[in-house]
Amino acid sequence: MSKLLITAAGAALIAAGPALAQAADPHAAHNQAGHSAGGHAEHAALQAAIDAPTRTAANKARDNWRHPMETLAFFGVKPNDTVVELWPGGGWYTEILAPYLAQRGSLYVVPPTGRYEEGIRKKIATDAKAYAKVQVATITPGTDTSIPAGSADVVLTFRNIHNWAMGDAPIADAVMKEAYRVLKPGGVLGVVEHRLPEARDAAAEKSSGYMKVSSVRRLAEAAGFQLAEESEINANPKDTADHPKGVWTLPPTLTMGDADRAKYQAIGESDRMTLKFVKPRA
Repeated sequence: MSKLLITAAGAALIAAGPALAQAADPHAAHNQAGHSAGGHAEHAALQAAIDAPTRTAANKARDNWRHPMETLAFFGVKPNDTVVELWPGGGWYTEILAPYLAQRGSLYVVPPTGRYEEGIRKKIATDAKAYAKVQVATITPGTDTSIPAGSADVVLTFRNIHNWAMGDAPIADAVMKEAYRVLKPGGVLGVVEHRLPEARDAAAEKSSGYMKVSSVRRLAEAAGFQLAEESEINANPKDTADHPKGVWTLPPTLTMGDADRAKYQAIGESDRMTLKFVKPRA
């Protein structure tokens, strides 16, 4: 990994490779809302976004593994939120968040520079209506496209922290601090990450694509976050997290090619932690 980089073009991070909470437990607030007419409307709006025709068939095919309805509900994302998605990759969650937030909310996507930034910009350009509230931005202060401090209700990142922790110049600490900076007090940091069993050697975090829950907690708590809740929404007990080519051995990457392909397809996508952190209120 390279160092955190300030750019004027739109992305803050490069590699050689988050609803405003109304209570200390924003998930409880979400559950309360879920029993109201507003909560039902939010659920319907999110389902409509998940079913949106602008989503690719390949991405929809992975809903059974990535559980977007349950995951975004757990994080308490509301349709009027300002949301930051860190490192959106190919835009799997962006395809859902963009239409969900299009009417009353807003979405910042923060990709690494290079092909990932180019890719997300091309995706946004494919549908001006669906992606009308999406801005490509940076979380690094002092740039023209920097996300203002204390402006976001939710910061989300899906299966990225291992990238930030790998390499000779890990950037995980810096990213966590900037995520904390852009969130409102009471705001949520939502994390999904490939899960390494706690008993394993921590050295595996540098190459396997898996992270221990304790390591992710340490990074977030060092930046000032408090763990509010954990969920097993994205767990997969079939995943032993000890594959020849790390997490990339499993679907959807299947980096081993035809070697033991049926075995890894039977396991399915990785076992993942789902953690909700909160920026404390002043």
